[in-house]
Amino acid sequence: EVQLVESGGGLVQAGGSLRLSCAASGFTFDDYAIGWFRQAPGKEREGVSCISSSDDSTYYADSVKGRFTISSDNAKNTVYLQMNSLKPEDTAVYYCAMGMSTTGWGTGYGMAHWGKGTPVTVSS
Repeated sequence: EVQLVESGGGLVQAGGSLRLSCAASGFTFDDYAIGWFRQAPGKEREGVSCISSSDDSTYYADSVKGRFTISSDNAKNTVYLQMNSLKPEDTAVYYCAMGMSTTGWGTGYGMAHWGKGTPVTVSS
């Protein structure tokens, strides 16, 4: 059974940084995509970033480009989301998810496995 466990969320002031981690286990396929998503209270889920295991291609939502960086440590089966220059509007619960492809990653519909999320609060 695939399991995804997020960590690294917390409270930070605007302009600060956080690094989220997503530890994956229980999977046997070689090629996959892991994405980060977020959902703020009263808002729809938003795709934040995604990385492909096959070629390390990365993708970002326009709202985080230049501020967030996704990376992976395949030896540790862990994907990271480095978040810099955080803004109050980045406040949300952040989830990581795993799927077989990056196609349409932003919708989240291709992601078959989801973590339980880690909360991020950015104070102004």
